Amino acid sequence: MPKKVTSVSSLFNRLKVGFAIFALLFCLNVKADYEDGVNAAFAGEFDTAFREFSIAAEEGLDLAQYNLAILYFTGQGVEQDYEQALRWTEAAAKQGHVNAQFNLGSLYLEGQGTRQDNELGIDWFKRAARSGHANAAYALAKIYQEGDTVSGNLIEAHAWAAKAANNEHPEGNSLKGEIEEDLSPTELSQARRLFAAWQIEPLPPILPNR
Repeated sequence: MPKKVTSVSSLFNRLKVGFAIFALLFCLNVKADYEDGVNAAFAGEFDTAFREFSIAAEEGLDLAQYNLAILYFTGQGVEQDYEQALRWTEAAAKQGHVNAQFNLGSLYLEGQGTRQDNELGIDWFKRAARSGHANAAYALAKIYQEGDTVSGNLIEAHAWAAKAANNEHPEGNSLKGEIEEDLSPTELSQARRLFAAWQIEPLPPILPNR
């Protein structure tokens, strides 16, 4: 039985809700159906938003896929359905939508809409973090610091905290400093090299089954 996320699970839930709100507020002039969906969501007409996002999502628009997933996840405009939330989050994530990549990682870590898969969840967090997602990097730092979901690794925790700070997470620097107190000079040097490598190494391609 894989270990459940414990102390960081509330972090994941809080961040998902935050992105659900943010998702309905951006990129208005991408596609007519999507724009109509956003306008409907602003007006609180979630049935209409669901219909318009569904059309654009089926046509492959990642923004619509992401927002459609949010509606399924929250049960706004449609019956709550975590499996459909996962389906559309994954569709957007595979197109490179960074917020969707973070949410997808969170769904896998929590086993919502799918079996729990810590390895796959962390993989999606890493992709989002390396693409600039501050909360994904911060969550990874906490995961490796606390060792609840993976074996604790303070070197990697420090590197992810540095990435969180680099991605402008407001608590990234303080977490990095906290972890740094528990590292030897050699370990700190290793953590800094790891962070530097992430800055220049290209991301691996997204595999069809990932």
